[in-house]
Amino acid sequence: MAKKPKKASAGEGEAGAEAAPKSKKKLMIMVAVAVLVVAGGGAGAFMMMGKGGDHGEGKEAAEGGHGAGPEGKRQVVFVDVREMLLNLSPDMPQDKTKYAKVRLSLELKDAKVEEEVKPLMPRVEDALQIYMRELRASDLTGSVGLFRLREELLRRVNIALYPAKVEAVLLKDVIVQ
Repeated sequence: MAKKPKKASAGEGEAGAEAAPKSKKKLMIMVAVAVLVVAGGGAGAFMMMGKGGDHGEGKEAAEGGHGAGPEGKRQVVFVDVREMLLNLSPDMPQDKTKYAKVRLSLELKDAKVEEEVKPLMPRVEDALQIYMRELRASDLTGSVGLFRLREELLRRVNIALYPAKVEAVLLKDVIVQ
């Protein structure tokens, strides 16, 4: 009977010996992961700050290089779209009609594009009216809804103005009543 306890204690010693290398391996893996996370975060921050990967191009762009115009700087131009008052599609058939009042501005990269866009504004307004009349009031709620609206309007405006290109559609006012 005395032999059984000795074997049990010997088994515990082996388990303790196996646990020590496993815990060291876990510690080594955790340290390696922590080092990778810190290094990756530092590299990401370095890239986001614009210090990495531009190879001197940032200085040239800031000084106005690469065809930026006679003054060396591109002049962004904003074109206002006429204010639109739209009736929205009802969320439910029994709902009262809701209206949206929308004011937009188109961001263009320079005055040359503005000359191309101004004569085509009726086409832009038509494309916007057709799309926005199908919207529901729930489509315009929250920042996600407005972001989706901006993206869809930009796509439709660029289709209407092709080959001219609008850089962004800016929402000045969106009122739903």
